[in-house]
Amino acid sequence: MEKHIAATAAHAGEAAAACGAGMLRAVLAERGEATIIVATGASQFDMLATLTAEPGISWHHVTVFHLDEYVGMPITHPASFRRYLWERFHSRLPLPVKAFHYINGEVDPAAECARLGALIVAHPVDIAFIGIGENGHIAFNDPPADFETEEPYLVVTLDDACRRQQFGEGWFPGLEAVPERAISMSVRQVLRSASIVCTVPDERKAKAVRDALEGPVTPEAPASILQTHADVRLFLDSQSASLLAAAPGHS
Repeated sequence: MEKHIAATAAHAGEAAAACGAGMLRAVLAERGEATIIVATGASQFDMLATLTAEPGISWHHVTVFHLDEYVGMPITHPASFRRYLWERFHSRLPLPVKAFHYINGEVDPAAECARLGALIVAHPVDIAFIGIGENGHIAFNDPPADFETEEPYLVVTLDDACRRQQFGEGWFPGLEAVPERAISMSVRQVLRSASIVCTVPDERKAKAVRDALEGPVTPEAPASILQTHADVRLFLDSQSASLLAAAPGHS
């Protein structure tokens, strides 16, 4: 795992986007097309803003998937991840992408998992832009995460810590309004990505970062599974890195 620690969240997001953009250009130059995964949430604001402005990317040759969506969530809702990605990523690109496979939370969840699973199996992922939740989740795979299922997408029940995070970030008017279920990309599907660019700023993520990097690989700390992947680039700020045993340096 390649670790980069920046002074601020903005610098971490900018560095992650620059790294990912360079990797994406290389894939496009080699193969003429690419498939990526993009994440959502407050932790991705700076990364996505920078990524959409990166020059020299042939977006019309890029296929895009994303990680999760709430079951029953209309795209008009402020917390919809489809809406988030349209407003903060898709609509800001200088060229239309080849395809953007949104997760539709308003249809039968099992059928939507099957539909998306068939699509992503046909599009091996080159780069996954992801984050880590306060409870250590990747996508919406809360602890104890399912490390075994080979299904690309699954329906999950969100734990209290995850739902509190969504409320705390201001996406919902009250905790009771946060949905209890979501469609999520599975842990194994995330790990199938050739490269992973993981952006995790903020002090509230410090424990999850420490557990992911320095603890055992366990479903109780879902992001710890990233230790097993061959190519992970982790971008932290000084606050999210504050509990790491090694004295944080900046890169």
